[in-house]
Amino acid sequence: MTGLRRVTIEQPGSGSARVALARTLGFALLYLLATVAGRMTVMDSTNLSLVWPAAGVAVLWFRAQRHLPTRWVDVTALSAITLVVNMATGASAAACAVFVAANLAQAWGFVLLLDRWRPTLLTEGFRGPRDLSALLAAAFLATLSGTAVGPTGLWLLTGHYSWLATAVWLARNITGILLVGAVGLCLARGVEVRRVSAWRVLEYAALAGCSVGAYVLSFAVNHGLPLAFMLIALTVWAALRLPTAFVAVHDLLVGTIAVVFTLQGDGPFATLGSHSVKALMVQLFIVVVAGVGLALSLGRDERVRLIAELATEKEHASERAELMGAIIDSMGDGLVVIDRDGRIALRNPASARLMGGHISPDDTVADSVHYGLFHPDGTPFVDAEMPHRRVLAGESVSEMDVLVRNAGVPEGRIVSVTVHALPDGHGSSRAVLLYHDVTAERRQVDELTGFAGVVAHDLLNPLAAVEGWTGITHDTLADVPPHPAVDQARDGLTRVVRAATRMRGLINDLLAYTTTRDATMAPIPLSITAVALDIAGARADASAAAGMPAPRFAIGRLEPVHADPVLVRQLLDNLVGNAVKYTAPGSVPEVSITASRVEGMVQVTIADRGIGVPAGQHDAIFDNFHRAHRAAGYTGTGLGLAICKRIVERHGGVITATDNPGGGTRFTFTLPAAIGLTTPAPAPSVTV
Repeated sequence: MTGLRRVTIEQPGSGSARVALARTLGFALLYLLATVAGRMTVMDSTNLSLVWPAAGVAVLWFRAQRHLPTRWVDVTALSAITLVVNMATGASAAACAVFVAANLAQAWGFVLLLDRWRPTLLTEGFRGPRDLSALLAAAFLATLSGTAVGPTGLWLLTGHYSWLATAVWLARNITGILLVGAVGLCLARGVEVRRVSAWRVLEYAALAGCSVGAYVLSFAVNHGLPLAFMLIALTVWAALRLPTAFVAVHDLLVGTIAVVFTLQGDGPFATLGSHSVKALMVQLFIVVVAGVGLALSLGRDERVRLIAELATEKEHASERAELMGAIIDSMGDGLVVIDRDGRIALRNPASARLMGGHISPDDTVADSVHYGLFHPDGTPFVDAEMPHRRVLAGESVSEMDVLVRNAGVPEGRIVSVTVHALPDGHGSSRAVLLYHDVTAERRQVDELTGFAGVVAHDLLNPLAAVEGWTGITHDTLADVPPHPAVDQARDGLTRVVRAATRMRGLINDLLAYTTTRDATMAPIPLSITAVALDIAGARADASAAAGMPAPRFAIGRLEPVHADPVLVRQLLDNLVGNAVKYTAPGSVPEVSITASRVEGMVQVTIADRGIGVPAGQHDAIFDNFHRAHRAAGYTGTGLGLAICKRIVERHGGVITATDNPGGGTRFTFTLPAAIGLTTPAPAPSVTV
């Protein structure tokens, strides 16, 4: 089918008053015709109409005009038309007033309910069976409110109340809202004008002819045969094959045929003795036909729309998958996804290249020997140490370096591996490994670090000579009689000594930094309580020897760790030394050391009451050669905290600095917890 064109109906909303009034005039004319048509179906002196299409026009009218400032014009027009038409067709003025109140209550009730349940129904039209359910529910409840006003008001006027007449009132208004409202909502989004095939035109004509013939046969020709149930087949035919708008119009037309024949005394419903029962059965018949037709048609439309959306989403997903595949394949870093059974779910070409072409032909991860995996120090990996096995076993694995040496890369390649656990949605996990070639970076850093270590070591010899000869010269000048030149020489020597001392500190820190990066670690279960007590005692002795107030230490129960004892001592000594050094002049240093276990790690906190860290530098103080208080007169090289960070990271932990509430700084770092080692320190804390 080609030549698709959409003819839209102007929607309510913003617009000039002239347009709003023109729309009011159009709805008023439709309401007038519908009211006259309804009054023409009055069957007896009780003013009981067989149908009431005006109910459907009224709800569409008020729904379309609900947000306009001219709503009072719509209310006035509807009220006037209701009064004039009903009085002109024999209703009393009091009864007309009741009809006006009932119609207004019904129309506004429908608008309020539909605004709450389906606020976009008028602008978007029917989209599925749920919209039809909302329409029926709103129609029933709104009509129920109108029924509470109408029959009750007539009862107060006449003194007679008929439950059957009330049921007819309810049924005919629901039918009017369903038929007229359905047609209006189907046309709300616009009418699609399609160029259809000759066979489809023939189907339209065949359905129309069969519908007219079947209804004439059932209502005019038939005498006693129960053929009305067969008319449902025509509605099903329309609902399954033709557009929903056509189905709604078809329901309206066949319902009109049923009403007209019943009014003429023909058809299965005309034989019923009571006008109320006759009207009730006709309404139920129309509601069933329209409900079945619209439900089937809307269900079909929803199914077609969902299939189209799924097809579009499938196409988009396929495009995204192709794009993602192209991106992954073009990556310079290797990417591998491994499931819990060790099968490779995803692998890009770069991963095979970084592994020297050694891949598993059956897409199952082989042992470490197959790939030639080693630790950076040259010791081979055991299978249990492989990154994907550790993360799938529930371990927290940080970034690690792996040496790959096999026939594909005989010279060796250092690969930085980042691994994460990815839940698969079935209670299990997959391991996602990202490989990055860091061979050049590591070798460059190693060369620079080695060079720094060699230079620092070689500088110690001439520095020792400078310090030695400076000391001899200073002693020699001590025996020289006072003279301005001698005093100037002594001052110069003092400055040389201070410079040499600073240089020795810098060289020692460079050597320490190199050691912390390159030295082979020998982690063992370690009681950091004993280390902390030893360092605290040494600091207290040093202060006493220098004639300064001894620092006050509060050391709590510290959980044991699994770490290198030499590096841990250096770590604690640097942090405690910082806490003691960066104290305001004249103040006694106060240092507290506490620890707690957090998910397999020991979190140690060293807090002081010193001068603190300037705002914005809590991360920068761990950089090489960064000094937070450069202008405050405190000595240092800016490598102490960088060394601490290196030690912590080599153990797989993290270190941070924050402000200590009440003043000072709080350093917090983590180290792996030791298993099966108890803390010898007294509980809960010890003060030195």
